[in-house]
Amino acid sequence: MSDQEAGIVQSIANGVLMLAFNRPARKNAITQAMYAALADAVTTADTDEDIRVVVLHGSEAVFTAGNNIGDFAAAVQSAGERPSARFMKAVVNLRKPLVAAVNGPAVGIGATVLLHCDLVYAGENATLSFPFVKLGLCPEFGSSLLLSRRVGPQRAAQLFLLGEPCSAHQALALGLVNEVVGPNETLQRAMGAANQLARSSPDAVMTTKWLMRHACVDETLARVQLENMHFSQLLQTPPAQAAFASFLKKANPAEPGTAIHQEVLK
Repeated sequence: MSDQEAGIVQSIANGVLMLAFNRPARKNAITQAMYAALADAVTTADTDEDIRVVVLHGSEAVFTAGNNIGDFAAAVQSAGERPSARFMKAVVNLRKPLVAAVNGPAVGIGATVLLHCDLVYAGENATLSFPFVKLGLCPEFGSSLLLSRRVGPQRAAQLFLLGEPCSAHQALALGLVNEVVGPNETLQRAMGAANQLARSSPDAVMTTKWLMRHACVDETLARVQLENMHFSQLLQTPPAQAAFASFLKKANPAEPGTAIHQEVLK
């Protein structure tokens, strides 16, 4: 299966690796195959001297609606490390800049991944949602640590415990994004920054990122592991099982790609 068939489109130009969510019919809901493709791409980018920057983006309408419920439920029951966990580790360990262009909904892991990006450019239509508690779950991707540090405990509690969506301008005020532009300008703005970074000294860029982040890498990886343990436990509880059952009941059997957070987008 090619990356494009898996829902991820890769392209490289001038030292910039672009990773695009490409599953528009399902609001770019992330499958395990997509996580595997992303994990492999980020891991390769970390050591490939021809790649200096990674850009993550969706379309002008949607970044990603979160996990795809069909194969996510199956992956939870499978043995071994899930592709989603591999992707998280690869991102946390990435030494090169990670830039995001975000339009429309960024739900669940679509929002938490932004906490690991060095630069985030958001379209005016962007919304960040952390609906874990509403789904009977807990935060993931180290976000229970990183979001509170970024915005303060009270604001993090509002985003996590109440699950209230955060608009692009609210995200800018909270320091979650660098700039808000028109949806048709977001990717261009992100690419402008990425190209500037790619032209800079790679050693200087990577050293600067390391100096800013190295102290919390081990702590973040430990938090990811702790969150994943609790996340797996909560998946077995009645509230989470009811949420899954509700989504599966509403899914079209002919098109089994329902996003786990689809209800949050309504």
